[in-house]
Amino acid sequence: MTEQILDQIRELAAQLRVDSIRCSTSAGSGHPTSSMSAADLMAVLLARHFRYDWQRPDDPANDHLIFSKGHASPLLYSMFKAAGVVSDEELITRYRRFGSRLEGHPTPVLPWVDVATGSLGQGLPDGVGVALAGRYLDELPYRVWVLCGDSETAEGSMWEALDKAAYYRLSNLTAIVDVNRLGQRGPTELGWDLDAYARRAEAFGAHAVVIDGHDIEQIDKAFFDAAGADRPTVILARTRKGRGFDEVEDREGWHGRPLPVSMAQRAIIELGGQRDLVVAGPRPEAGTPRMWPSGEVNLPRFELGARVATRLAFGQALAAVGALGHVVALDGEVDNSTHLEEFAKWYPERYFEMFIAEQQLIAAAVGMSVRGYVPFAATFAAFLTRAYDFIRMSAISQANIRLCGSHSGVEIGADGPSQMALEDIAMMRAVHGTTVLYPSDATSAASLVAQMAERGGIVYMRTTRGAYPVLYGPDEPFPIGGCKLVRSGPDDQVTLIGAGVTLHNCLAAAGQLAGEGIGARVVDLYSVKPIDTQALVQAADATAGRLVVAEDHYPAGGIGSAVLEALNDAGHPVRIRHLAVRDLPGSGTPEELMEAAGISAGQIAQAAREAIGG
Repeated sequence: MTEQILDQIRELAAQLRVDSIRCSTSAGSGHPTSSMSAADLMAVLLARHFRYDWQRPDDPANDHLIFSKGHASPLLYSMFKAAGVVSDEELITRYRRFGSRLEGHPTPVLPWVDVATGSLGQGLPDGVGVALAGRYLDELPYRVWVLCGDSETAEGSMWEALDKAAYYRLSNLTAIVDVNRLGQRGPTELGWDLDAYARRAEAFGAHAVVIDGHDIEQIDKAFFDAAGADRPTVILARTRKGRGFDEVEDREGWHGRPLPVSMAQRAIIELGGQRDLVVAGPRPEAGTPRMWPSGEVNLPRFELGARVATRLAFGQALAAVGALGHVVALDGEVDNSTHLEEFAKWYPERYFEMFIAEQQLIAAAVGMSVRGYVPFAATFAAFLTRAYDFIRMSAISQANIRLCGSHSGVEIGADGPSQMALEDIAMMRAVHGTTVLYPSDATSAASLVAQMAERGGIVYMRTTRGAYPVLYGPDEPFPIGGCKLVRSGPDDQVTLIGAGVTLHNCLAAAGQLAGEGIGARVVDLYSVKPIDTQALVQAADATAGRLVVAEDHYPAGGIGSAVLEALNDAGHPVRIRHLAVRDLPGSGTPEELMEAAGISAGQIAQAAREAIGG
């Protein structure tokens, strides 16, 4: 590297530091010192290694840059200014302001941002998903660069990511760890013990490189070496927080604090003043992603009355939907239970095993969705709770992912409460923009899987362990946002609402009531979000507001809550008889556990009698 190039990069790094200070001081909040520590790293990357067409952010050959330490957004946005895509005026006057696209932490409202970050420990796992897509799906030579903070290496998700990156030999992934030794409240766990960091990274199968994060030539060499590695690279850069301004450099108490105006002025002078350099970095290699062929989707057909588990129907339907070349599947080492194995048999090249790493399971799906694939990720519904923050952040990323949680509720039987998903509907309903589906039979499950592939956003399907009768013919439609009136008559006195296993209990209860001369209509609420408010209002009107809701779920946030909220929002508030799992369950048969929870057919029938008598 010539002295001229070195000087240009030093000037660019100084500009990134100055602009990080300027925008955060103007906003009155932000993380300038966390940005200043990584400015040299990002200056070298932007000028020499990041192959990107800034005018074509959707170019499939572009490299990808993810700020896992999303709080360093002043640095990222200053890079965008240096690339010529954000003006100085926007950076200084709009950062962190209401309605601005330059939010406090990066989101894909900006076309150069792949995923939302800011919840630490997520950018690197997301990057693994993008790198998987690059190596195994797109088959393109783009690289994935992830800027990580040293504090976030305390997150287990970071090590899930490195483990899977090494397993899949993701030599196209480089993690750049900004080891500035200071976290939010003081020193980090390992401080500047870079050898300890290196031993951990190597133990997980990565190639670890230790450098001075302020030495331009060392940084440049490390980036070049990473491009030639045969496995993922972790660059451990020893840096100083607040680098470039003596009053804050490597000093505690300056995390997440903008410099006061007078202090910022002194810092800018010490850094050599404001600059407006525009950098023309390297362009991506020309290339087009592999085109996976697509064929006709022929969903499985099920015989009326046959006993088929919805988890099996999910797997068989997904194998059929796999005819669409953009559909991929990810497993949490339970594919023989979720029946994701059905997809793996037919499309092994688009099937990815994440093992028992639910956070990485979701993150890999998010990363693949960045590249336009439609990922279906499946595990036990209970285990998705471990990955809830990743699901929450995927909504902020505006990700396009599909989730399936099997083995829901007490219905699973003897395995006991650690395996029972009793919170998942509430959890998924609470996430912005989600779709929540809960089919009751194999036909509806298959139909909904096909629709999941075409629907945007985060779509969650809850499936049941046990096998129950097929209720619908193969051509019955199940539009998302609808429901089914499974049983009704002109003299109905009460409405029974269920989904999944409780729909079958509602039907059995309706049969008991019919023997007593009591008409009961039964609603299959297979679409929990969005919900069919009009159908619920009509059912309430037809049965004088007598509604019984039964669900294999805890009472808070589940189907009962969804029904009450829908009716209330429609200006049609009612009181319902709400049967749900209210005590901590144990082991037993499905029948014993549903009886103990108060959601058996007999208990639903009794609740209906009380509703009529009350």
